[in-house]
Amino acid sequence: MKNISDKAYLKANDRLEELLKQVSNDTPYDSPLLLELSDVSDVIEQYEEIHYPIELPTLNEMIELRMFEMNLKRKDLAELLNTSASRVSEYLNGKREITLKVAKDLHKKLNIDAEIILQ
Repeated sequence: MKNISDKAYLKANDRLEELLKQVSNDTPYDSPLLLELSDVSDVIEQYEEIHYPIELPTLNEMIELRMFEMNLKRKDLAELLNTSASRVSEYLNGKREITLKVAKDLHKKLNIDAEIILQ
């Protein structure tokens, strides 16, 4: 990955703003403006991956997010995972390691990415 300077990043952002005013959904795929937009976006993405990396959420954060999205209380999650509410509390408070079975259930039933579970 090429190291992009701060100056190049700022210039790319300025150019992106200009291009977004000129490009629309109707712009042909082989348009020089659309190709330039893609190149400028790549420069910005490379810079931001280095300087502003987005970290994976923790497993607890993901479990709590899914509980919120699915409107689950701890007792509901316990039922879903076929365990006790106190065990769920131990998992969420970091007092107990998650078992392989629970990890699989989190992946299948809450659609939590395996990479997040294994971190």
